[in-house]
Amino acid sequence: MTESATGLILRVRPLTETSLIIHWLTPDLGRIATVAKGARRPKSPFLGKLDLFYLADFSFSRSRRSELHTLREVNLRETHGAIRQDIFKLRHAAYATAFIEQATETETPLPAVYELLRGFLDRLCRQATALQIVLALELKLLHELGLEPNLTDARLAPGTKKIAGILAQDDWAAAVRLKLTGTQAVELRQFLQGFLISHLGRLPKGREAALADDI
Repeated sequence: MTESATGLILRVRPLTETSLIIHWLTPDLGRIATVAKGARRPKSPFLGKLDLFYLADFSFSRSRRSELHTLREVNLRETHGAIRQDIFKLRHAAYATAFIEQATETETPLPAVYELLRGFLDRLCRQATALQIVLALELKLLHELGLEPNLTDARLAPGTKKIAGILAQDDWAAAVRLKLTGTQAVELRQFLQGFLISHLGRLPKGREAALADDI
């Protein structure tokens, strides 16, 4: 049976000389993986439609034997091209992917996480990268996963607590407008590092690279 979904491409990797495995994040099906047979051929109908952070409507045939399904059709909606033109944006987006993959189960509905990632990618495309957008992503994802820190009891300076609250609850535009002092940035970054290790077991891959050029 053929199913339809809308999703963001999280990962693309070769399967054979002619086929690709595409990892998607969808609102209703969660994270799923599909095989795009023949996608690497010059005349493939998938040509130009499958790349990192693309947003697309797609159809697939569900496998009865594994979690790797067969991709049938892709209708591209958005490429988020600005991300691939800026190494810092790319690092931010790659970190978001790693965080989501580490913290979520496959084939579990994730509508709020999907919308969060979509908003994050859209914001990355429209402006310069900034430390606070990564910290906002972490706080917002933790909230959606039911793991948000108790900022009231956190050992943070009052000003840093206020900033963390805004980053966790307000929209991306408000997060970007915030001005953090160097001390606040370091304090919140280190606090979240410890919190992530404690609750996820280890830091998601790429965090250091995503934040390396912002402090």
